[in-house]
Amino acid sequence: MNDRTPGVGTARQAPAELLQRLAQRFGESLSTARAVCEQHGRDESPFDVPPPSAVVFCRSTEDVADAVRLCAAFATPVIAFGAGSSLEGQLLAVQGGVSLDLTPMNRVLEVVAEDMLATVQAGVTRLQLNEELRHSGLFFAIDPGADATLGGMTATRASGTNAVRYGTMRENVLALTVVLADGSVVRTGTRARKSSAGYDLTRLFVGSEGTLGIITEVTVRLQPQPQAVAAAVCSFPDVARAVGCTIEMIQSALPIARCELMDANAVRAVNAHDHLGLPEQPLLLMEFHGSPAGVREQAEAAQQIAGEHGGSDFAWADTPEERGRLWKARHHAYLSALQTRPGCRCVTTDTCVPISRLAESIHDTVLEADAAGLPYFVVGHVGDGNFHVGYLIDPLQPAERELAETLNASLVRRALRLGGTCSGEHGVGLHKQQFLLEEAGEQAIGLMRALKRTLDPAGILNPGKIFS
Repeated sequence: MNDRTPGVGTARQAPAELLQRLAQRFGESLSTARAVCEQHGRDESPFDVPPPSAVVFCRSTEDVADAVRLCAAFATPVIAFGAGSSLEGQLLAVQGGVSLDLTPMNRVLEVVAEDMLATVQAGVTRLQLNEELRHSGLFFAIDPGADATLGGMTATRASGTNAVRYGTMRENVLALTVVLADGSVVRTGTRARKSSAGYDLTRLFVGSEGTLGIITEVTVRLQPQPQAVAAAVCSFPDVARAVGCTIEMIQSALPIARCELMDANAVRAVNAHDHLGLPEQPLLLMEFHGSPAGVREQAEAAQQIAGEHGGSDFAWADTPEERGRLWKARHHAYLSALQTRPGCRCVTTDTCVPISRLAESIHDTVLEADAAGLPYFVVGHVGDGNFHVGYLIDPLQPAERELAETLNASLVRRALRLGGTCSGEHGVGLHKQQFLLEEAGEQAIGLMRALKRTLDPAGILNPGKIFS
């Protein structure tokens, strides 16, 4: 276990009597096999933590409630598991316990096209939902890149490439079914588009990272499929001019649907991975939605603004195949970068700042990374001020991990000084607990702790996350 891992207490083994009772209730849906537990005890974060004692594969809210109720009786931690792609260590069993795998909960329960909403089990993935909606004229707009489960996306308040136009999970979740720490079930929200009735419990659980309750069903907003879609890619001499172009497009009220930045390192990596021939310079990858005439007008305006900022090699992708190839490359940036340094691990971080301070934030981050000499890449949802940096480290060289953490701390504190946040979409998990304290302050953290104690007095729901 890495002694730098925050939030790690004594990893307690689940009591034998608990495992016996779980086996009686769940049969073959319970696994204590080492390989299965290890699979559910690691994610895309750089942390090494012992795996959970057991994994329960849940297929219904009742399954989750029963499992939580049994674990509560033995004061044993419970950690919800979805796609397993968390970057800040959210799913790690830092105090031991039982992992509840919700991926078998993969039924689309209802689509109400007239109200433009869908209700799904927590294990439904975004691609699965959009496949279900293919002939409805609607789509689910939140796209974090990975084919994440909607329960996990809700728990981490995910956003992604479409957030600049369609918002984040915070704006797109209408109602939830949640299992609390004692195994009781609550339903929050309604199908109405707005409400002023009581506390907004739905938003309380959105982004809570499984520490207040386990989300089992989600009702989400859907969007009409646009008549026309066009994507464009444009290269720039440096990151500053790419970001300057983005800021002007946003401030000009250009209704861009996606605006993604890739620095030269990221472009070089995806060229090698996906056999593309993109100029190895910083680039913007943009997408426009609307009517055919509207998309054409938006595209022409974007091209003109890009030209004023030194943009070149402006190229259009009008067919679904061409667009898919470009967006596939963007979504592969993380895995592509890992392959540039075989055997490496990635210390990944993200921040979000007011868009007026974005150029300054990225510029200073790149200067520090270049001076440090550690391999890195930058990608970002720059249309809403959010960007990611991945530092590629040799796991056998502790000094590289130390350097990456130093760069990360500087990057995050810069974002806080500029009026931003320590995480735009990855969440807090294990990695950013100190930065959350610096961002929110003692009083706000005290209020969060009080909410946690009220809803989870025994501290069994994903302990060690958000708070140390």
